[in-house]
Amino acid sequence: MDKLVGSTLKYDLKASLVVFLVALPLCLGIAIASGAPPMAGLIAGIIGGIIVGSLSGSHVSVSGPAAGLTVIVLDSISSLGTFELFLGAVVIAGLIQIILGFLKAGILSYYFPHAVIKGMLSAIGLILILKQIPHALGYDKDTMGDETFLQADQHNTFSEIWYAFQYFSPGAIPIVVIALLILVVYERPFLKNHKIFGAVPGALLAVISGIVINEFYGAFLPQWQLEGEHLVNIPVLGSISELGSLLTFPEFGLVASTEFWIIAFTLAVIGSIETLLSIDAADKMDPYKRITPSSRELVAQGVGNTLSGLVGGLPITAVIVRSSANIASGGKTKLSAIFHGILLAILVLTIPGILNMIPLSCLAAVLFLVGYKLAKPSIFISTYSKGLDQFIPFIVTIAAILLTDLLIGIGIGMIFGLYFVIKTNFRRAISITELNGNYLVKLQKDVSFLNKAILLKSLGEIPEGSRVILNAQKVNFIDHDIQEVLNDFIASAGSKNIEITIEGFSYHLTQNS
Repeated sequence: MDKLVGSTLKYDLKASLVVFLVALPLCLGIAIASGAPPMAGLIAGIIGGIIVGSLSGSHVSVSGPAAGLTVIVLDSISSLGTFELFLGAVVIAGLIQIILGFLKAGILSYYFPHAVIKGMLSAIGLILILKQIPHALGYDKDTMGDETFLQADQHNTFSEIWYAFQYFSPGAIPIVVIALLILVVYERPFLKNHKIFGAVPGALLAVISGIVINEFYGAFLPQWQLEGEHLVNIPVLGSISELGSLLTFPEFGLVASTEFWIIAFTLAVIGSIETLLSIDAADKMDPYKRITPSSRELVAQGVGNTLSGLVGGLPITAVIVRSSANIASGGKTKLSAIFHGILLAILVLTIPGILNMIPLSCLAAVLFLVGYKLAKPSIFISTYSKGLDQFIPFIVTIAAILLTDLLIGIGIGMIFGLYFVIKTNFRRAISITELNGNYLVKLQKDVSFLNKAILLKSLGEIPEGSRVILNAQKVNFIDHDIQEVLNDFIASAGSKNIEITIEGFSYHLTQNS
């Protein structure tokens, strides 16, 4: 273990810095979009990194406040009346997740269709690109953590871009262009693998360049300098003694009300689903193809949410944006997630003034690159080449997420994905081949009543005078309805001058009658 940590430590440290730069504006943005104090998002990010990262069995996923829960959090705070009462519901939600983990509810993650997971990843990549275009242009009316189509500022994803081109800030454009150039150049192997330059993340240099350029504006082009909403905005402490003022503690005055428990269960269930989707997606992106124990992940998330609620943080889930940034930056073990949480805790408390100098436009450049890696054109081409039963759920999931939000889009994608899975299984369960009037009716694996319509249609199309081999030797189970269809076909075969050879069916008929 020590050898492993030593060999991967430099990669994890480098990746943790990139994840920190990605997580910082998202933590703040999600909190603001949720109607919560900005510090609530940072607390959730810190706990998600350090606590959940330590307890999780995932090597590459990173947890923090979830954009997918933004609308639920906003409505819940409004319904309960105060943020403190909402925190009480978060504590209970965490305890429910712990129970779900011990009940092995994480097994649900094994039933997500692969095409839907790939669609989710590509959709998030496209959302990152589309949502960052306004920030790249210096139009920062919407928060960076917003991933929904319909936004809090009464615009949608596409109208926001339209307004951004009309009301852009000139100073933002050179910042994002130079930041993008740095990031692209740093993707080249000669720099990425260099002993000295490769040790410094390109994202860090991109952020430093943004600060320097904006300070240059202040000295020589004050009309171009970015201020206020165009910069990161972290609460600044006057002294360490003020730390307690940033924490908010839960209240449980409505714990006897039905609404309180409905909100707690909603947070637990929706948060668990988003977590399971994210860790499944992260495992598929992991270069080493390691598998996360899903039920253990629910326990880790439950502990994280319980602690987050106790000290004033937002609900936590595994988050695919941070996880993909971690993987793309070379993170090897869970230490990168833990280190990113430590960086959030230390730097937010010690150098908030410097962090508040970071233009959102240069952070948009970092997120552009993360988005591109999730939604490369080659991914669309590869999925299309695998057939429509993979491509249609993939593309429907993307469209649904882009035009609604993550959870609704995933739900729509799951419906299409499951339809094609069932359709494919129907085809494989029963096959009928014909050669010169000889028919082979072959039953594979399990044949249930769901296959009845296909079997009736196929048998009905066999013409009179045919020779039929009915083969059921590879079947594990034949449903009673299917047995009746086959019995009726065998019984009526003589009247149609159909000669039948039975292989394996009589055995299954005896076993299942």
